[in-house]
Amino acid sequence: MGIQVDVVAACPVNDEMERVLGLAEAVGEPVTVTIMWEGGRATERAVLVPAATLALWEHWAPAAFPRREAPHEGEAGGDGPGLAHPEEFGPFTLFRRRVGSRTAVARAGVVVAELLPPEEAHWLQERARDVRQGFMDPKQKAAFEEFLARQPPVGEQ
Repeated sequence: MGIQVDVVAACPVNDEMERVLGLAEAVGEPVTVTIMWEGGRATERAVLVPAATLALWEHWAPAAFPRREAPHEGEAGGDGPGLAHPEEFGPFTLFRRRVGSRTAVARAGVVVAELLPPEEAHWLQERARDVRQGFMDPKQKAAFEEFLARQPPVGEQ
């Protein structure tokens, strides 16, 4: 999947997150990041997906990512710290969802990307691609049906 970059996201004076987000926005592709939190929190692997790319994937993906039955400790809904509280890192604010494991990344009050678990990002990208490849707009579909109607039956070829 996309580009792989390590980011230290816990230091507001560091502009690593801005550079990674700028890269993701410029290429319109997901960027795989490893976030090394300060304060002893475990590292986290996630995929930073620009908002426009995620909107496109979710438009084409016909179903939601299947969820596990019970979240792990530290995930939204688990017994970990209050993950629903926004965390500020320089010009960015991270909003963890209470349900699921996504984190919205906002800059100046606008959501510009989301951090998704790698398996969810991969699943969503694959589903969207598969559905998109099977889609034909109405004019294309009518032309294809007309083409097929003009073809002789398989046994007569």
